[in-house]
Amino acid sequence: MNNIIKFSANRVWRTYQGGKLLDLIEGKENPQDSSFPEDWIGSTVEARNIGREEISEGLATVKLEDGKSVTFRDLLNQDQQHFLGSVNNSARSLDDIPLVKYLDSATRLHFQAHPTREFAQQRLGYPRGKTEAYVILEIREDVTDPYIYAGFQRSPSREQLKKWIEEQDIASIEKCFDRIPVKPGDVFLLPGGRPHALGEGILMLEIMEPSDLAVRFEFERCGYVIPEKARFMDRGIETALDAFNFSPVPPEQIDDEFRCIPEVLIDDNAGNTLEELIGPDKTPCFTVRRAAVQGNFPRKQDAFFIGVVTQGSGVLRAGNEVTQLNQWDRFFCPANVEDFQYESESGMTVLECYPGSDKK
Repeated sequence: MNNIIKFSANRVWRTYQGGKLLDLIEGKENPQDSSFPEDWIGSTVEARNIGREEISEGLATVKLEDGKSVTFRDLLNQDQQHFLGSVNNSARSLDDIPLVKYLDSATRLHFQAHPTREFAQQRLGYPRGKTEAYVILEIREDVTDPYIYAGFQRSPSREQLKKWIEEQDIASIEKCFDRIPVKPGDVFLLPGGRPHALGEGILMLEIMEPSDLAVRFEFERCGYVIPEKARFMDRGIETALDAFNFSPVPPEQIDDEFRCIPEVLIDDNAGNTLEELIGPDKTPCFTVRRAAVQGNFPRKQDAFFIGVVTQGSGVLRAGNEVTQLNQWDRFFCPANVEDFQYESESGMTVLECYPGSDKK
């Protein structure tokens, strides 16, 4: 097994429509939107799809040198120290691996919220919540006003929101939000508890804590009605409402609250840069960096990461091992690979998704 592990497509069924651009990325002859709008990259998490429990979805697989396939999770368990390493003299675990996805929306997604890590641990019995981040990659040509909703700009009371949810008064819920315009290259962090929805026509990389916990308080999109067990994490509406952060985020505070400004970590003045898009100052849940390569870019890391090539092509050289990287490729770089080098004459951009800064 090579040190660098490349992933193939891992499409997952969801309750909304999209995925045409993912079909194009995979080279399908008749790309179209469907109920498979997401590609879970290097996932060690199973999807929680109520009504499809008999189908195992979400876990990434890796093809071994003998041609056999194994789940990425099982492969990591064979040598966690090599693949995941340690932090603060404590071994990393599967719970430290961020869940990374391509997400391609054909419609506005459901209004939803996710629990914080503390809520998930204390109230739900899960080790991780679902703080998440968005890196906007592309906008569909027919979409002229791409946007997301994030946080209540005008917060309802708990009882008012409960009434709107029970009556499915989506128009009143939507009035609690302002549209936040987005464009390729934008980065957002959505902490657990903040209600949100992604607008239509957006291809993005989504990075989150490794769980599939969601409060879906809009029950129908594109003719599909979400089963009751899938609406409130199977806990009931009162528990679901407890997970919400009702503090308003007025329009003038939206950027400070959700938008992330890249910080340059390396600039060699030869076309190679490394930016930190989301760091420990924003969240302890994961770290996201962006490497822009022009020529040879030596790197040194002290943690594993999931890499996604969003532009261009090149290679990753680790010792005597050379891995070809093309646009949209996704790969895993183990913690044991501390020194490596990107090489690209034509230019290449790689998003790197690392574990968080703590293990609580």
